[in-house]
Amino acid sequence: MSQDYLGLFDTPPSHKQKRFSIAVIGLLLAIFIAASAVRDIQLGEIDAFVPMIDTATTLIDLITATLIYVQAAVFRSRALNVLASGYLFTAAILIPHALTFPGAFAPEGLLGAGVSTTAWLYIFWRASVPIAVILYVVLKWRESAEPAGTERAAVGVIWGILAAVALAGALTLLATAGQDLLPPLYVNRSEANYPNIMGVVFVLVALFLVAAPMLLWRRTSVLDLWLLVVLAAWLVQTLFLTTLRGRFTVTWYTAIIVVLLSHVFLMIALIAESSRLYARLALATAMQNREREARLMSLDGVTAAIAHEVAQPLSAVILNATAGVNWLTRDRPETEKALSAMRDTIKDGQRTFDVIKSIRATFAKGPRVATEFNLNDLVRETAALRRTELESANITLELDLDPGVAPVSADRVQLQRVLVNLFTNAIESLGASPRRRRQIVIRSRPHGRRDVLLEISDTGIGIAPDQIEHIFDAFFTTKATGTGLGLSLCRTIVEEHGGRLWASRGEKHGAVFHIQLPQS
Repeated sequence: MSQDYLGLFDTPPSHKQKRFSIAVIGLLLAIFIAASAVRDIQLGEIDAFVPMIDTATTLIDLITATLIYVQAAVFRSRALNVLASGYLFTAAILIPHALTFPGAFAPEGLLGAGVSTTAWLYIFWRASVPIAVILYVVLKWRESAEPAGTERAAVGVIWGILAAVALAGALTLLATAGQDLLPPLYVNRSEANYPNIMGVVFVLVALFLVAAPMLLWRRTSVLDLWLLVVLAAWLVQTLFLTTLRGRFTVTWYTAIIVVLLSHVFLMIALIAESSRLYARLALATAMQNREREARLMSLDGVTAAIAHEVAQPLSAVILNATAGVNWLTRDRPETEKALSAMRDTIKDGQRTFDVIKSIRATFAKGPRVATEFNLNDLVRETAALRRTELESANITLELDLDPGVAPVSADRVQLQRVLVNLFTNAIESLGASPRRRRQIVIRSRPHGRRDVLLEISDTGIGIAPDQIEHIFDAFFTTKATGTGLGLSLCRTIVEEHGGRLWASRGEKHGAVFHIQLPQS
């Protein structure tokens, strides 16, 4: 996989996450300050305390290691592989730590533990985190320096797991069978060897002082932010160790709880980030699917729109051409009427061409061509185009146009398509009610101070109450042979011109379509 990726933990932390991490560090420092005031108070031995804490921490670190291992395998990151192996080691080393702790499962601990075995296992556990962070940062620097597009080799996740488990086993063997090779950290079960403890603390502080600045300098992700929180918690615990005189004191119990909390916060942060980015991925995938479906629907819409819109002027072309031929093929040809039909044919052919261009403009991106014209003139022109159909269907057209309406600025061809569609719907609606008086009334008037209102009403079959809210939805139709795109395209055109298109039921019969457009 190329290095050009956005891994699960490569997203930069948000301001909220930064503020929350600072609050967590502040909480840990507050706990340290509060515990320091009563650090020498002896609380007594709780045999089950260490096994419970170690079990909880082991499960938490296993979950954390699993989350990071998955990302290391997917994105082929050696840095994440090393970090995950570090957390697997911390989980593995805590198992012998709990088994060897004096009083947990046996008075002197299991596995042949000595008085300092548990303490050394604890030190190995503590040192593993800053060492893993240092290796993580170094490898991350190398990965970020790779040329763009570099194909990475698959990381050895299995080898990382085996190495972590083998190292934990080797150090357990050193702390048990080879305990005499290590300096004693405890004099007895509860009293610490303070000089040796301070020497170990010095080494641990040195590791933290190397790891923290490296991570802070190149902090780029949510993972890096919460690793800093973990390092801060471990540094707080190291400060506890400088005041540690033995086990089972307030300081000792508090130090263990502080580190457990830091691991809990890291695990929760990684799970939350994983869930958040997974949700974003799911939403992005869903949006891509919807976009693909929208493209297909748009293609269907363009095809259906062409069939729907071009059919009307082409029908007029065929009708006028047929009339012209009939006038010329009579026994006594009527040339004037034939010429008139031919001129109408040419006009309808030009209108077909204009409609095709208008449909293309509707679905294309870019500014539309707007001209200033009077809406009343467009109504009269469109009515003249449909005169033949109105007469053949015995439909009366009444124009109640207010001469005082202001002109509008719009794409004239597109608005004429709207009027033609509404005319056609009205004619078809009137055709379905043969016993009723067939009439179409078009009214225009000013609407408010800045708008023009055009109303087209008919005495047809009308619109059912449960359909009036859906008639402008794409592909919704009440006609057996309808495409369901005419009114949807009409509303789109009107709204693109800053207007509104809606429908209502007539006072007695039929329907009324209202077009509201801004004045020029």
